[in-house]
Amino acid sequence: MSNKQRLLQRYTDGDRMNHWVIALLFVLAAASGLAFFHPSLYFLSSLLGGGVWARILHPFIGLAMVLAFALLFAKLWRDNLLNEADKEWRKHSGDMLRGDKSKMPPVGKYNAGQKGVFWLMSACLLILLVTGVMFWQPWFASSFPILLRRFAVVLHAASAVGLILGVIMHVYAAIWVKGTVRAMTRGTVTEAWAKQNHALWHRDMTGGK
Repeated sequence: MSNKQRLLQRYTDGDRMNHWVIALLFVLAAASGLAFFHPSLYFLSSLLGGGVWARILHPFIGLAMVLAFALLFAKLWRDNLLNEADKEWRKHSGDMLRGDKSKMPPVGKYNAGQKGVFWLMSACLLILLVTGVMFWQPWFASSFPILLRRFAVVLHAASAVGLILGVIMHVYAAIWVKGTVRAMTRGTVTEAWAKQNHALWHRDMTGGK
């Protein structure tokens, strides 16, 4: 088998199942949240059985999404710590966006852009969790002053927008870089893909061969 066809495992079955559970919960949480955000989007509540059920289920779905992401976070946070190589990558990110990858420095399992999206999602989910609890009726809202709850609602909405934008960037990048989707559908990538896009990770996985 040639290097181009040889496969490297990027994600385990458990990682991929966790990822797709988070993705499904995100769609449901985002749809129900947007339904309450503006009347023109209320039709999205039908995904959860209508307005009443969407209102009841939204916080539980959000909580489940945070817990599922926490499992992924515990496994991936070290790989997403920024380092000196990421500074160099950011300097040449404009070249990459223009389609010129020749100037991009070698990176590990994740590049600076992927790490940025990871930490954006982490921060947004943490804020969504804290603020959501603050106005979650009828369980916790009465424990907080009304002005604090109003601020929490605004911050919750802003964080939701940030999370949605982060997911859009994540999906766009996965489609844009050919061969990336395979990692989360089959768990493997070709050795040629790894060498081209994540040379340092490729070196670690192959023992420098």
